[in-house]
Amino acid sequence: MNASEPNTTKTLQEELTPIQWAEKACEALMSKFEPENLPPDRFHYHQGVFLSGMEKCWRETGDQKYYDYIKGWVDSQVLADGSIKKFKPDELDDIQPGVLLYNLYEQTGDERYKKALYTLVPLLKSWKTNPSGGFWHKEHYPNQMWLDGLYMGGPIAVQFGKTFGESEYFDMMTYQALLVEKHTKDPVTGLLYHGWDETKEAKWADPVTGCAPEFWGRAIGWYPVALLEMFEYLPEDHKDKAELVAILQDLLAALIKFQDPAAGLWYQVVDKGDRPDNWLESSCTALYAHAIAKAVRFGYLDASYLQYAWKGYQGVIDTLKFDENGNVVIGNICIGTGIGDYAHYIARPTSENDLHGAGAFILMCVEMSLAQKTV
Repeated sequence: MNASEPNTTKTLQEELTPIQWAEKACEALMSKFEPENLPPDRFHYHQGVFLSGMEKCWRETGDQKYYDYIKGWVDSQVLADGSIKKFKPDELDDIQPGVLLYNLYEQTGDERYKKALYTLVPLLKSWKTNPSGGFWHKEHYPNQMWLDGLYMGGPIAVQFGKTFGESEYFDMMTYQALLVEKHTKDPVTGLLYHGWDETKEAKWADPVTGCAPEFWGRAIGWYPVALLEMFEYLPEDHKDKAELVAILQDLLAALIKFQDPAAGLWYQVVDKGDRPDNWLESSCTALYAHAIAKAVRFGYLDASYLQYAWKGYQGVIDTLKFDENGNVVIGNICIGTGIGDYAHYIARPTSENDLHGAGAFILMCVEMSLAQKTV
């Protein structure tokens, strides 16, 4: 890849607004993939988070091409009878993209989108759980709750409860949010470990607490992003709402202490920025900036917190390049990962413009655009 001259990039970094950056990221991926070819070849959160970002971009810009692209992918996966062509019904990661179905159902009235939601969300009623009732992240990881799982199952289920009047999903998902936070929160740093195995049988589980050994950047990002999505549909007077707001506030306040003061980004292993082999990671930074700015917009954080969101946003923008076709290139995205020790996370490869990294970037840019409007 031939990156453009740094001064050209710098000029754009100074000139483009956050929503224009969101559009550039959407268009970079749209130019690379026809919607039906978005990888992987199944209904999966990689496409889900990218297209969720694109949907928010569509809401802000009104540009029909984004709506058409989202619909193109969904229609390549959801068959006429509402069944889903290819997904893993025992992995939370394959439930998440169902969030895209709500808007399509609202816009078109096509019953297959509703049927597909009823294919996906009721699976949670019989989901396998650990002894305390926490959802297994995947069938082949027995009893393991992963922090990222709340993003995969929480927003879609709470919106389902609101949309279709099935309020049992409110309690179901607030319970999951409270349980995983209770068992992954570190009392010293205020950060959340990547996962928890109540049975302590996973090879990574602490023999006393059952916790994962490290604070992985992107996993921590999914948790507040999920809470904020859930709050959009959770009744204001729900019995768990106040506690979850306090959890959100505490986590975001803890995170700002670990933001790199020079670069504005956060580290792959969040609390170990002093280690020479640790590295600054763009997707977790984007998720944190998004969550901080959205929490301010919703009134859960004081406006003074926006400085940390803007610092993170600018930190990511400063790393961007352009390819020979003029498409933006988002780098330093950790590829997907299981739970492991410090060496495991540090050794993870990085990618450019992968779907969940681009999705996180778009979520951040749209939220920072909204922050500009409210100043």
